[in-house]
Amino acid sequence: MTGTLFDLAFYLAAPVWLLMIFAPNWAPTARLAASPLTVLPVLAVYLAMAIPVLPEMWAAVSSPDIDGFRELTARANGAGAIWAQVIAWDLLLGQWIYLQARRLGVHPLVTGPLLVLTILLSPFALLLFLALRTTLIQRRATSGA
Repeated sequence: MTGTLFDLAFYLAAPVWLLMIFAPNWAPTARLAASPLTVLPVLAVYLAMAIPVLPEMWAAVSSPDIDGFRELTARANGAGAIWAQVIAWDLLLGQWIYLQARRLGVHPLVTGPLLVLTILLSPFALLLFLALRTTLIQRRATSGA
């Protein structure tokens, strides 16, 4: 059951990712990306996996220590819950990147690969996007001055 929930966490987020990457200019995509409610199904999976290991999870986060975290993630539900949490936060981050990119006029052929990178390695994608965003904002300020 835990393996199924682990897989389900991504599959619940995938339609939003697919729309942002492959149908970025479709009006329903922008409306969907603007809603934080897209993560609710993933968070339901998170709860299903986190509740059985809540005491261990609380111990790992209330008194952070690498060994306690390692013990939590060694449990199937602990690793699954962390996975679902990552999927949910990555999706919210991806939605923010998508919306900011649209606002700044970033071409979808640039945004799409950034979103794929966000799915795979979100910290790297965020750093790249923040650099791009800063550059675009500075260029606008300079050209508008």
